[in-house]
Amino acid sequence: MQKSIRKAEHAGFCFGVSRAVDMVNDLLSEGKKVCTLGPIIHNMEMVEELRQKGCRPIDSVDELQNDEVLVIRSHGVPKSVIDNLEKRGLDFRDATCPFVKKIHRLVAGADPENDVMLIAGNAGHPEVQGIIGNCNCEYYTFNNEDELDTILPIILEKNNKQVKMVAQTTFDTKELKKFVKKIKKLCTNPKIFDTICNATSVRQNEADLISAQSDFMVVIGDRHSSNTGKLFDICKKECPNTVLIETAAELDMNQVRAAKRIGVTAGASTPARIIKEVLDTMSEEVKSGETTNFEESFEELLEESLKNLNTNERVMGTVISIAPNEVQVDVGRKQTGFIPASELSNDPTVKPEDVVKVGDQIELLIMKTNDQEGTIMLSKRRVDAQKGWEELQEKVESQEILSSKVTEAVKGGVIVIYNGVRVFIPASQATATRDESLEDLVGQDVDFRLIEVSQRGRYKRAIGSIRSVLKERRAAQREEFWKNCEIGKRYTGVVKSLTSYGAFVDLGGVFGMIHISELSWTHIKHPSEVVNVGDTVEVYVKDINEETKKISLGFKNADDNPWEILKRDYPEGTVVKAKIVGLTTFGAFANIIPGIDGLIHISQIANKRIEKPADVLSVGEEVDAKITAIDFEKKRVSLSMRALLPEDEQAPVKAAPAEEEEEEAAEDAE
Repeated sequence: MQKSIRKAEHAGFCFGVSRAVDMVNDLLSEGKKVCTLGPIIHNMEMVEELRQKGCRPIDSVDELQNDEVLVIRSHGVPKSVIDNLEKRGLDFRDATCPFVKKIHRLVAGADPENDVMLIAGNAGHPEVQGIIGNCNCEYYTFNNEDELDTILPIILEKNNKQVKMVAQTTFDTKELKKFVKKIKKLCTNPKIFDTICNATSVRQNEADLISAQSDFMVVIGDRHSSNTGKLFDICKKECPNTVLIETAAELDMNQVRAAKRIGVTAGASTPARIIKEVLDTMSEEVKSGETTNFEESFEELLEESLKNLNTNERVMGTVISIAPNEVQVDVGRKQTGFIPASELSNDPTVKPEDVVKVGDQIELLIMKTNDQEGTIMLSKRRVDAQKGWEELQEKVESQEILSSKVTEAVKGGVIVIYNGVRVFIPASQATATRDESLEDLVGQDVDFRLIEVSQRGRYKRAIGSIRSVLKERRAAQREEFWKNCEIGKRYTGVVKSLTSYGAFVDLGGVFGMIHISELSWTHIKHPSEVVNVGDTVEVYVKDINEETKKISLGFKNADDNPWEILKRDYPEGTVVKAKIVGLTTFGAFANIIPGIDGLIHISQIANKRIEKPADVLSVGEEVDAKITAIDFEKKRVSLSMRALLPEDEQAPVKAAPAEEEEEEAAEDAE
């Protein structure tokens, strides 16, 4: 039997490890002195290689020298470490794996009062230590079924708490499924977060498949590496003759010679050069002509196995006609190919002619063949989704901001189509605040980032967040605002809410309030008499409380100040038509212009003595009067109707003593 050596396609550095190592190498190439908080990865060969280039591992932030840049390794660190670095103003770069960052966000967002967090993983591992250091509620860690069985009774006693669970990114996927099943059985509505990274899942599936077809399995990686250890355990179950080595020097050549089918995989922190050395050593050892050194990819093996299960295949087709309900295509077979409108795109709002044109060549998935009718039903959207899926997995790792259109609102959220893949955005992640309508988002272009991309068998799930992008941008806006904010500065804002005492205005990440007295020069009962929610308004900063970060806003235009209008357009001696708005025993108040009332003293109403103003005037009546005096300091205006009578009829009426007292009271009342 001919020997074969099969290497897993995804053996070696994963995205997170590669990113961390590249970050260190880039800093070193810039001539910077670099250190890492602990070994950058769990592979002593690579750590030593970087040490020789000038990167040294340290155990504590206190060991960092002033001229050094600290790199946080891919495992991540507790929040307190980051806070300490920022507080001390130390130069650092964060190479925490995005999958680990995701777990940090999940545990940090837990409710301290109502949640309890289960963390599946090795409590002594730096990744788990980092997760614990970001956890915001009561937590328990477990690494096996016995430890879980010890924890569950404690949690069940606290049945009023929401049980949530995350897992170390390198946890054994098969073991985790068993634990999840038990937790769901015993706990009420637990929230289980899928936090095992895609790279781990793929590597473990590959290892499981290849080791089952091998009589000798070699796992390459550092013995301190958690993911390497998990690969070894998986392979050992399928292939008892499994070894774990760190370098080619550890190979037992007697085992290599005796084996016919050799499988090779490597941990996510194993450098490619070490994997190559192991493969080269084994290939040279076996007799010439006996070995076929092949490296089939996991995708090829999977595809072959799926073909055996009659999985539908892909074909190329040419569009020959377009109808409202379907598109006909030529796929080079005797059957007529057609694509139902529902299988053209994941966007239900588009028309077939908006997706394809006659003559277009497109890749399609065969869904059903009907030899009796001579037709083949095809799908374009499923091929698009499959192609876009791999890119989505990269996007969730990079946390890149993506843009697309909201196609529909569904129960619990909205749907965005990105690269042919339906991305679900939960209501809690769709808007900046919970009271905003999801329906209003339909048809809008939005910016979002992916927070989860997972796959269980054929079931795929992509979840995004618009809110995280909005929150990030508002934080940047707030920072920029407080850098430049000062009393008197003018802003354009949007009215976000109204209360009985004022209007709150969004100035771009920061809210300020216009007090009701600042909304109008005239008296109003409610802010809605002047502004409405959603209005764009021009305001200026009246006052800033630095301690509470509260901003008081001015809204009234100085040019609209009625006293300025009076000064400009109504000097003393001006005759005005005024409306009687109030009557007292000592006179009548009349409105001159909006916001200003003047007093017509009882002695200035007529040239004869009257008992009370109500005998001559009534509220709502319009009269001609002359402005006889203006006191801008005390905000008082005196009017006279008698001054408009012919001169011979203007003789003053002698006031009775009681009237003199009333006249003094009137001056106080103005």
